[in-house]
Amino acid sequence: MGAPGMAGDAALIVSESATNALLHGAIRGRLFRVHLTLTEFVLRVAVSDPRGERLPCLRRPDGDDCYGRGLLIVAQPADRWGVEPRTVGKSVFAELSVR
Repeated sequence: MGAPGMAGDAALIVSESATNALLHGAIRGRLFRVHLTLTEFVLRVAVSDPRGERLPCLRRPDGDDCYGRGLLIVAQPADRWGVEPRTVGKSVFAELSVR
């Protein structure tokens, strides 16, 4: 089973989510984790980081803002996204329906 047509959207979601984890979820000496799961119905990209108190939210940055578009970029191709608490930290996930 594969979904080669989803590779571009999946790569974009991984890139933006990992960047968000580095910028907003990093703690010195702690890593973040990227986990991809492909089922018959969905490709799920989950990025976990140790900062459970820093929850992402969609925002509309001003045109000249340098930051603030990462989650908008993730949400665009995703059919669903969200945040799940972990014992330490959180996981931010995005799902793409397998078509």
